[in-house]
Amino acid sequence: MKRFSVFFYGAIACIMSCAAYAERGDFDFERWNDLQLSVRTAATNDNISTATIDATLKGPVFIPKIVYNDKNQAEFKMTLDDYLARTVSTERVRNGRNMSKKYPTLLGKTYNKYGVPRNVMLAFWGMESNYGAVKKAYRLKDAFFTLMYDGRRESFFTKQLLSLMKTADENKLDINNIYGSWAGAMGHFQFIPTTLAQYGADGNGDGKIDIINNVSDAMFSAGNYLNKLGWNPNEQIAYKVLIPNDFDAGLIGGDKKYNVSKWSQMGVLNIDGTSLNLPDYVVGLVADTNDKTALNLVPSPDNDIGSQSMRVAYLTYPNFYRIKRWNNSNWYAIAIHELSEKLK
Repeated sequence: MKRFSVFFYGAIACIMSCAAYAERGDFDFERWNDLQLSVRTAATNDNISTATIDATLKGPVFIPKIVYNDKNQAEFKMTLDDYLARTVSTERVRNGRNMSKKYPTLLGKTYNKYGVPRNVMLAFWGMESNYGAVKKAYRLKDAFFTLMYDGRRESFFTKQLLSLMKTADENKLDINNIYGSWAGAMGHFQFIPTTLAQYGADGNGDGKIDIINNVSDAMFSAGNYLNKLGWNPNEQIAYKVLIPNDFDAGLIGGDKKYNVSKWSQMGVLNIDGTSLNLPDYVVGLVADTNDKTALNLVPSPDNDIGSQSMRVAYLTYPNFYRIKRWNNSNWYAIAIHELSEKLK
């Protein structure tokens, strides 16, 4: 009877959303039913309450658009300049400054507890959800069931669903009212459930962790995550420089790290064209390998350009690579740097 019940409710909930699949005979209702039964078994074994399990299995919906999104993620072809124009916009900077004025005490408490400066917290908040303005797109349980059914990363998304169920259980949240992105990220800083389980922190002392509706919890959780990644508040993220336009492309992906003095010997200059005069730390170098646009700065007695055409790059410090453990993208890390600089 239990198997029939799970099948019945799951099938009824899917009838409209997977009609196109069903018409082609592509949708496997038995597999959909079996996924729900396996979740019930795993959740029971994980000591998740019957109430949360029943709520999770009450009418999960298959969403074809999520499968489409997963199979058609756009190849990243945007130039760095275009990416920064979109992510470090005047509006985002203005909104960040407004949030700095709105939450000075919370930002200060986060810094005191986790050592992450307020401008850095604001940069992550702005990049991840535009300070909480990102719309709630999908019920997360529906997103996870859909991605589990699709099968490309079934074990990963099963783990995320079970983690979400446990979080809902422990914090007395209604799992049917937890929304996020099609890929399963949620809240002000777009945590996936396993990240929330590991780094979630109670920011307002109410004994619960709600990173979607509670800014204090979201801020403390993000601060805790960055702290555990090793964030150094006394260290910069990146430093904007110039490199010759014909600089070796194999050296500008951020993986090769040398002392600043060696980069200087290879022709790296300050953004004004003068020679580097920085502490001799070991750093990486990142530039847009697809953008060969030269700045064509004019040589003068005040710079060391000589006759070379130059373009912008970034020396990248350890905090840069900590950002990449949050989001493994050079462009994202540079955007965090640029946005945090504007929010100082």
